[in-house]
Amino acid sequence: NPRYHLLVSSLSLALLFNFSSNPTMTAYRGKYADELIANAAYIATPGKGILAADESTGTIGKRFASINVENVEENRRALRELLFTTPGGLQYLSGVILFEETLYQKAADGKPFVDVMKEGGVLPGIKVDKGVVELAGTNGETTTQGLDNLGQRCAQYYAAGARFAKWRAVLKIGPTEPS
Repeated sequence: NPRYHLLVSSLSLALLFNFSSNPTMTAYRGKYADELIANAAYIATPGKGILAADESTGTIGKRFASINVENVEENRRALRELLFTTPGGLQYLSGVILFEETLYQKAADGKPFVDVMKEGGVLPGIKVDKGVVELAGTNGETTTQGLDNLGQRCAQYYAAGARFAKWRAVLKIGPTEPS
């Protein structure tokens, strides 16, 4: 059975565009509403896209192993610096989804990656889910972890410079699934 990856942030973008383009619709408007609407519009800039640079330590470790590079923080930081500081590399991006480690990392010159992105016209984002686990009593269906302390973590990520979030849910679709 195929698995479909849903980005809640994509659904949020669609909802935000509906609300922002139709002022007769009502929705709760918190103190970040205008910023969120502006960020969603910016992320959807024609000709630009989102770079998913949110590989976990384990996933990037598999990639490093394939080229005989040790999976240590300095090597992960160096790879990310290459991604974010290559001349002209950010011009086609509107946003970059980061892994938590990357949100707090700096380039070799001491400049935070978040600042490098902002100066390049790119919104930093953050992966907020904590992976998936198999759902007991099902035929291999999964549930996403990370709702515990999500509000607190999002406040910390915002303070660190993240301006959007990615939440992943993996759904197994079939004749009897999802449950």
